[in-house]
Amino acid sequence: MAGTVRDGSGGEAAADRPAVAGLLLAAGGGRRLGGRPKALLPYRGRPLVERAVAALRAGGCAPVQVVLGAAAGRVRERAELTGCRVVENPDWASGMGSSLRAGLAALEGTDAAAALVMLVDQPRIGPRVVARLLAAHRSGAELVAASYGGERGHPVLFGRGLWAEVAADAEGDRGARDFLRAHRSRLRLVECADIAAPDDIDTPQDLALLE
Repeated sequence: MAGTVRDGSGGEAAADRPAVAGLLLAAGGGRRLGGRPKALLPYRGRPLVERAVAALRAGGCAPVQVVLGAAAGRVRERAELTGCRVVENPDWASGMGSSLRAGLAALEGTDAAAALVMLVDQPRIGPRVVARLLAAHRSGAELVAASYGGERGHPVLFGRGLWAEVAADAEGDRGARDFLRAHRSRLRLVECADIAAPDDIDTPQDLALLE
């Protein structure tokens, strides 16, 4: 059954809109950060993974599914992930592709019509970006990506009919890049530079993004 979206007054904003799952990739071990798992980096006193979960929910995604890998047990202990579907990727060290495959496979058992894929280490991307991509999907787009100054970035939304092909192309640290290049003509870019920035946290110098 499709999910129902309600407006701020408690009434239905639209009749039975198809659900869009938020798929958060949060398995990285932070190799260039000295082995600090990215999900546990501190953000305003709480683990960074919580900020990304909140952005997906506030932007309109349900359910929210989190793929963990590095220090998964510690993340479960320290982060408030109540209500999230949590998937552990034992092959996380092989790269983002394995986490994307694991997340999409776990979503097959849901009624989600699409999956919006977000990375845990981009703290300047918030719920307004998520909402823009969902609006593009609800207007008919099955393949949508945020762009920043015309350059494709994250998050990326994949309609359910694309999941199998996305997973088949996801290898190593490339994630869905090969798939997106092969399907450029179908991809709708949604400009988001006015409300967000795609900076990610890879090195100790990038930790300033958390302040």
